Amino acid sequence: MGVTSRTLRHYEDEGLLSPERQGLARIYSQRDRARLTLILRGRRVGFSLAEIKEILDLYQSDSSNIPQLQYAKKKFAERINALERQSRDIEESIAELKLSLNMIDAQLEEANPPPQPRVRMMGYGVMPAED
Repeated sequence: MGVTSRTLRHYEDEGLLSPERQGLARIYSQRDRARLTLILRGRRVGFSLAEIKEILDLYQSDSSNIPQLQYAKKKFAERINALERQSRDIEESIAELKLSLNMIDAQLEEANPPPQPRVRMMGYGVMPAED
């Protein structure tokens, strides 16, 4: 699943996973793999491990899943709102940075105007100067 053994041990220490042990080996059940999938999805959208643990613990406590679904719905809506705010902040930051780049370019152009081509007068016309 693209997760390091260190990460798996951390999730185990946090109480998110509880693999069976055979000697020094850890055996991850289908339940553990499903929980790991949910943990990784939760992390990807920005939930803390504590929030993920709360959702997973609710799932275990009630076979009807109603409390888990209600809590998850609330947390998901909160996370969507936070991500939408971040998205707006990012768009505003990008616009401000682009404006600043344009201002810097204008100042650089004023400070260092492009060199004018040298010309020499010849007869009836103007010819570029030879270097």
